[in-house]
Amino acid sequence: MGDYLTLTENRDFKRLYSRGKSYVSPVLVTYVMRNRAKTVRTGITTSRKTGNAVCRNRARRVIRESFRQLAPLVQDGYDFVFVSRARTAYVKSTEVYSAMEEHFKKAGVFK
Repeated sequence: MGDYLTLTENRDFKRLYSRGKSYVSPVLVTYVMRNRAKTVRTGITTSRKTGNAVCRNRARRVIRESFRQLAPLVQDGYDFVFVSRARTAYVKSTEVYSAMEEHFKKAGVFK
C-alpha cells in the first residue's frame, strides 16, 4: 500500500474521538476506526500542551515519519488520528515508532 490520505475535516476528527477505539501510551494516543472507503486516512493533533511551535512541529514530524514506515503493513479501510503527548517532542522517533506499532498490533490493523 504505502499511499494514504490526510484527514482535514473537523467532523472526521470528532467522529474518531467519539466512536473510534483509542490506544494510549506515554508518547502517543491513537484513535482507530474502520471507514467505508478502501483507503487509509490519517490525522495528527498536537495541542499547546506539547510546547511551543517548534516542539509541536517536531512531534508532528516524528509521528508522520513513524506512520510512513508502518503504512505498507496496514490494511486498507481504516482511519487513524494520532494525538501527541507532552513527551512526544522530546523522545527519539524509534520510541514513537514502537508505541505506534504496539497500538496497531492491539487494533489488529496489520495485513
